[in-house]
Amino acid sequence: MKPKTVQPRTRVVLVTGPSGAGRSTSIKVLEDMGFEAIDNLPLHLMPRLLEGPGPDRPLALGVDTRNRDFSTAALLDLIDQLAARDATDLTVLYLDCLSDILLRRFSETRRRHPLAPAESPEIGIKRDLDLMAPIRELADILIDTSDLNVHQLRAAIERWFAPDGSTSLAVSVQSFSYKRGLPRGIDMVFDCRFLSNPYWQPSLRELDGRDPRVATHVMGDARFAPFFERVLDLTLVLLPAYVEEGKSHLSIAFGCTGGQHRSVVLVETLAKALAEGGQQVSIRHRELYGRETDERPN
Repeated sequence: MKPKTVQPRTRVVLVTGPSGAGRSTSIKVLEDMGFEAIDNLPLHLMPRLLEGPGPDRPLALGVDTRNRDFSTAALLDLIDQLAARDATDLTVLYLDCLSDILLRRFSETRRRHPLAPAESPEIGIKRDLDLMAPIRELADILIDTSDLNVHQLRAAIERWFAPDGSTSLAVSVQSFSYKRGLPRGIDMVFDCRFLSNPYWQPSLRELDGRDPRVATHVMGDARFAPFFERVLDLTLVLLPAYVEEGKSHLSIAFGCTGGQHRSVVLVETLAKALAEGGQQVSIRHRELYGRETDERPN
């Protein structure tokens, strides 16, 4: 009996984000790195690109609210379709930016916002961010371009996608609240609601897990250390296994009741440990989004 032939997986990077955040620049960078780049193809046509024999180059697909048949639901459905394909290794790259920076960019270029051509750019930016918010939550890699120039954005893309051809595994670690349900596209989920809850301490209630006082309280629970050590050990076992399987990202999530204290502490602690070991890590605190800038590469 002949051994079963394993078909190579096609790497697909879905590049998205609000208008003005750097999506077009990122696609050009990926094209320079050897990706076949296709921008603003109608969403319903994208699955057809992967029918039949896979392309001989990885694909970079640009999508935003300007796509002819765009809707948030349609893009979420497309991501689910592509992620479910055994022959496809999908990475969702989200280019983010603060609204005031987006406004400044539109003002400097005197461009009309595509979602508000006859109205002010502020209106278009708000519509855009609202439509993209669910996509942002499930991104595998999130790059905040608010403080980046073109050259710095290029360097960030090159760091994530290994221009020398080596295999680079992107790790995303995020916190969330069980009240809002599980995040989409997560590989591993850990429930940390068994840990001591800082919410019941009046002096800690309005703080979040990035504050040292909250971290000290959570880590003071005798169950924290053994739980964290086992999670870290499991993650370190999985990292090389994911690389061997040809996967490009690993998503880990910690959930607690409000997504503000315990889960945030665990995300920060795990991300720091992985980063100190040389791993590329992206942090995301879903329930803190909008309060402060909380997504950043380490």
